[in-house]
Amino acid sequence: MNRFDRITAILIQLQSRKIVKAQDLAERFEISLRTVYRDISSLAEAGVPIIGEAGVGYSIMDGYRLPPVMFTKEEARTFITAEKLMEKFTDLSTQSQYQSAMFKIKAVLRSTEKSMVENLESHIEIRHNNNLFHKSNSNTLDVLLKSISEKKITKINYAAVSAHDPMERIIEPVGVYHENNYWYTIAFCHLRNDYRNFRSDRILHCEMTEQPFKQKHAPLKDFMHDTWEAENMRLIRIKLEKRVARYIREQRNFYGFVSEVTKGDYIEMSFLSPSLEGFARWFLMIAPNSFILEPESLKLTVKNLLGQIAENLQ
Repeated sequence: MNRFDRITAILIQLQSRKIVKAQDLAERFEISLRTVYRDISSLAEAGVPIIGEAGVGYSIMDGYRLPPVMFTKEEARTFITAEKLMEKFTDLSTQSQYQSAMFKIKAVLRSTEKSMVENLESHIEIRHNNNLFHKSNSNTLDVLLKSISEKKITKINYAAVSAHDPMERIIEPVGVYHENNYWYTIAFCHLRNDYRNFRSDRILHCEMTEQPFKQKHAPLKDFMHDTWEAENMRLIRIKLEKRVARYIREQRNFYGFVSEVTKGDYIEMSFLSPSLEGFARWFLMIAPNSFILEPESLKLTVKNLLGQIAENLQ
């Protein structure tokens, strides 16, 4: 990247965030701090009202905006890919807002980029599944994101796997993440007086209230890497024939797969699962070619399920 492109990119980053640290700029553009200071000085000399505070970072004075209207062909291509992904992995409300933003982005593209984008749109497709987000009245993700940004309590109607009927929960969402085809939100639950994980497709109704958060929450990444995520997890180890293992390589990720070790004609797999019964029901599919190494309680759970199946067949 030449110096002109780098300085332009630095200006765009300064406009996209409230505070930008010199070290972050140095790491992103792989330059020294001295070069960062020189580039910032060049922007200031060009009339950009940059405010710098030692130990804090750089910011641009409120009211100054220079729209980044020039996009490369590579950047324009990523817009289309992102738009297609948004159609599959978000709710209809978020899709609509993203589409509106895309119209504004396309409006500032050069004619050559517009032609390329229009042509590329017909060559990318994301096949839809029967996800809750594709129902006409779904706005779950949009409400959760709004709740997080405005720090206001949300009321949800949640159908937990362990509950017979849906329950109303009052939550303070910390963040959302996507895993194994589902969106999740980690939130402080007022009913449990603790943090809980909620899966999006089990949220039957989602409504943000006007009540502000009562708790101060750490960033989402602190929860994702913290030990709380594995508090109620059980270690499960199974052994199965190598010829069978290849058929479950994608499925296993839904049941807490951790690692595997090949031993001759068999593969030993380790899992961390919050539900022995849930794991046992999946294990029945591969049971004829598999063995449970631990825990013993999983063997008992499988035997009980087999007993129920036997009774139903009589």
